Amino acid sequence: MPSRQPTPEYNKENTSIKQRLFVVIFGNATKAGRRFDIFLLWLILGSVLAVMLESIQSIGPENAALFFAIELFFTFLFSVEYLLRIWISPNPRKYIFSFWGLVDFLSVVPTYMVFLFPGYHYLLVIRSLRLLRVFRIAKLVRFVNEAHALGEGFKSSFYKISTFLFTILITVVIMGTIMYVVEGPRNGFTSIPQSIYWAIMTLTTVGYGDIVPQTVVGKLISSVVMIIGYAIIAVPTGIFTAAMVKAAANKKECDICRYANDVNAKYCGGCGVEIAKSPL
Repeated sequence: MPSRQPTPEYNKENTSIKQRLFVVIFGNATKAGRRFDIFLLWLILGSVLAVMLESIQSIGPENAALFFAIELFFTFLFSVEYLLRIWISPNPRKYIFSFWGLVDFLSVVPTYMVFLFPGYHYLLVIRSLRLLRVFRIAKLVRFVNEAHALGEGFKSSFYKISTFLFTILITVVIMGTIMYVVEGPRNGFTSIPQSIYWAIMTLTTVGYGDIVPQTVVGKLISSVVMIIGYAIIAVPTGIFTAAMVKAAANKKECDICRYANDVNAKYCGGCGVEIAKSPL
């Protein structure tokens, strides 16, 4: 099988501004594209760090004006990036309503809510909405090529994992009901939902200890649930791993953005260009 040739640097004389920006912003096969990704990565980390520091009571209220200025700076940069992605995208509508398009939108819109609703009685709502700025951290997945493989693995194993989770749900309902009958309200199992909560905590080996069986039969049932909990840990891992291996066997990378597409795909799912052709 012939080796894939690396994507050459764009020729400034034969390409338009749109095409050059497309390679830089959507792609990572060129030097400029990699530099843009690294720059954007640091911006995202910086903005999320600012949000976290602002939430600290001993720091945030005393430096509210500074944090607001920092947020305006980051919002401006991310807004420019978002508008550029819309402008240079081969299919702007598809990008806007795609997962990453919505993430990019949610990463900038909370700050603008302050200007749209300046009234005092809206303040608490606005502050809550501005917490959506942490969606910016989801943009970091763009820099991990393996994220595409994880997504494909989850997609192909969704029904198997859903069936497995449904089985676990039935198990905790049955075990919780049995414990409600065995232990009863006198030992803290005041209702079936409360007993199901205990079953979930025990099955997942979390064990908060707020509800503890007191009878011999209850302790025996608890032991069985704990053993089942250890046994089920490996099941979803095996399903997901097998799905990832199967999905990776029939993939081909886009030369521009390195998105892992299906073998028969004509257009890249990451940047929207025709796989057989380069935009340059």
